[in-house]
Amino acid sequence: MTMLEASLLADLIVELPNAVRLQRLVHTLREHFRCGAVCLLRLDSDSLRPLATVGLVHEALGRRFVVAQHPRLAAIMATREPTWFEPDSRLPDPYDGLLDQHVGEPLPVHDCMGMSLFVDGQPWGALTLDALHPGTFDSNARRDLQRYGLLIEAAVRITRLEQENRSLRLSRSDVQHPQALADEGEILGQSQALRQILSELEVVADSELPVLLLGETGVGKELFARRLHGLSRRRNKPLIQVNCAALPESLAESELFGHVKGAFSGATSDRPGRFDAANGGTLLLDEVGELSLSVQAKLLRVLQNGEIQRLGADKPLHVDVRIIAATNRHLPDSIRDGHFRADLYHRLSVYPVPIPPLRERDQDVLLLAGHFLELNRARLGLRSMRLSPAAERAMLAYPWPGNVRELEHVISRAAVKLLSRGASRTQILTLEPELLDLEGLSGFASPSGLQPLSEQEPALGGSLREAVEACQRQNILKALELCADNWASAARLLDLDPSNLHKLARRLGLK
Repeated sequence: MTMLEASLLADLIVELPNAVRLQRLVHTLREHFRCGAVCLLRLDSDSLRPLATVGLVHEALGRRFVVAQHPRLAAIMATREPTWFEPDSRLPDPYDGLLDQHVGEPLPVHDCMGMSLFVDGQPWGALTLDALHPGTFDSNARRDLQRYGLLIEAAVRITRLEQENRSLRLSRSDVQHPQALADEGEILGQSQALRQILSELEVVADSELPVLLLGETGVGKELFARRLHGLSRRRNKPLIQVNCAALPESLAESELFGHVKGAFSGATSDRPGRFDAANGGTLLLDEVGELSLSVQAKLLRVLQNGEIQRLGADKPLHVDVRIIAATNRHLPDSIRDGHFRADLYHRLSVYPVPIPPLRERDQDVLLLAGHFLELNRARLGLRSMRLSPAAERAMLAYPWPGNVRELEHVISRAAVKLLSRGASRTQILTLEPELLDLEGLSGFASPSGLQPLSEQEPALGGSLREAVEACQRQNILKALELCADNWASAARLLDLDPSNLHKLARRLGLK
């Protein structure tokens, strides 16, 4: 028995968390094959998703490689035998520029091999090994990969069995076996803040409680709502989404509750509303704080009695709908200002779920950046696109007031800007900080009267987050001073939504 076999077998017989087992697997393989990078990828529909990597830049974990768009991955998945690519192969490598051995140098991969992985006769994913030095993977290395294939597949089989056991613990007697969540949007990240919120959603999903998703603009509240529905016992029923901010006040009641023929001019027939469409399932009321007080009163009746009354109808109708509401407003402020009913707020916030902003999710920003880089690489027909180390540092330091949506736009703009400056689509393209066009560590533009970060006294000692928060406090206090303590005016000066400013001020201890 070789040392590699002994190491792989040892990890199979001990109890380890899935992430730890897979990470140990790729580390062990890199040491044995003496290569630059190893990546274990799981097949999800038509894409390969990295689960564990070593030797690749951190943002590679956020990428999703569509097999049809990557000839080398397609070749690996097309056979059960190990696949080796000659160093002068003209097929583009998905990891070009992503090896972290040469920080700052977008070097192409020179030697690579891989193998498809099967579990119970079905394709599970792939293992790839890459090196910068030609000849790393000789005939002996390829025979070794074939030899150890069964042990590698045993490791992923144990991982899958543990995931199935976990799913069974979430199953209910009155529904089908839990299926994979609908592939309508993946929540990417590994931070403690994100893991905690996802764990919380698994627990509350099994209840019938109304849930109020709270979070700044751009944090992805819709994705969390879809996950909540997908984990619930209503998963096989519809999830209907309503953007309350887009409902004209004159039509909001009809849109939500429906109307009968003749209820108003133009009502030529009965028309069911969104509550009817969601009957048996879930209704997502996005931006619920924008509803008028009159519609709020009717919504309260649904939550209290499970009844709706169509506009113009004499009798109420019973509906079975679970409500998930979402808002970026601080609703207690709206209640204080007379714009939101206190009784409805307490009904909706039986279980409030604050979604963490991107700046509180540690290195998740790099995983998400990798995801958007790969999307733009495919969309623009590029060979490879990556972040420079300086760009990674800038992204980690920036507080992302627009959160994930802002990050997506930043990456897309930078990619287009790079091409507009004459960059070649056939080269490995690197995004530098100036292309990202971030507004500075404070997270705000520098309006008149506010001191730019570069002109402020540097914060000595403490963490980067503490320095950023100190800078945010200084800008907020300066804006309030310029606006005579008028929070709405200060929000306009800082180019922030007023509710986001209030939340940020509370988090910073200013309220």
